[in-house]
Amino acid sequence: MPLRRLRQHPRRHRGGAARLPGRCQGERRMTPFSYERPEELDQALKLAGPHARFIAGGTNLVDLMKENVERPERLIDITALPLHGVLVGEDGGLRIGALVSNADLAWHPRVQSHFPLLAEALLAGASPQLRNMATVGGNLLQRTRCQYFYDVATPCNKREPGSGCPARVGLNRNHAILGASEHCVATHPSDMCVALAALEAKVHVAGPGGTRVIAFADFHRLPGDEPQRDNLLAADELITEVELPPSPFARHSAYLKIRDRASYAFALVSVAAALRVEQGTVAEARIALGGVAHKPWRLPDAEAALVGRPCTPAAFRVAADLLLQGAEGLGRNTFKVELARRAVVRALADAAKGGPRA
Repeated sequence: MPLRRLRQHPRRHRGGAARLPGRCQGERRMTPFSYERPEELDQALKLAGPHARFIAGGTNLVDLMKENVERPERLIDITALPLHGVLVGEDGGLRIGALVSNADLAWHPRVQSHFPLLAEALLAGASPQLRNMATVGGNLLQRTRCQYFYDVATPCNKREPGSGCPARVGLNRNHAILGASEHCVATHPSDMCVALAALEAKVHVAGPGGTRVIAFADFHRLPGDEPQRDNLLAADELITEVELPPSPFARHSAYLKIRDRASYAFALVSVAAALRVEQGTVAEARIALGGVAHKPWRLPDAEAALVGRPCTPAAFRVAADLLLQGAEGLGRNTFKVELARRAVVRALADAAKGGPRA
């Protein structure tokens, strides 16, 4: 590029936001921020706080910053931390570092052979380019794609508690049919998390007070009267790894994602189905739904109803009905109730016969 053209570009200052001469008052600009890249976990945790954000792939956070939904004063780049490994335990389980990319995890030989449900879910998400950048830890922390959340000109209880939830009576085709509240009807966007919920993963977390392990079922939360809180992670805590227990579901699992287009779209409804089948009868079952609630949706009673029953559409419909108890549409998304019911039956049937492989 000629030098004269370079001189016409906006001058950059610390934090990446551009200073443009003659900028109109009120025009949206990215909030200035500082940038740190620690090489040790302790260093990263000392930099953390309510006005800081950890960043790795940045596939969601950068978008939020561009829209001024997130305005951190400090970015802590954690890509130099030693959290990139996938370790196979003696029991056959996995310990997955928070910085492992979605692509690397999806094509890891152990994941392909022993946790194909996870591989299928990962490969159903986003695009190849995004999967190369996105990380396991970041995937867990994705925020909703509700258009009202992203539009800072509209009210949103998740963005500004107490301002209202226009999605309840507005554009809600992609919104929740389960577990919603009067304050928020947003859905969690992840595919990977739906599979992790079915596989009963555990989330390892580090903070100034030490480390702790959170069951995946407890990590994300329903909106209740605090829709601004997506999960149980404190502002100064960092996900370090995800633990997968040994899985008996490698032979009978399936991930089904229903979306408006086959490429790069979030789920209207997704299902992670996993079965342990003995002589044509269900010995153990796991079912998790995505695209329908503020978190991956599981109901142990629905899974228990399958145990001891043959792998038939009738048995699968009973489980689907139980799983969708209390499901309620908002008008534009009411179709998702029946869509989810049929998706559960189909995913269980795919799992019973061996399911499509990644």
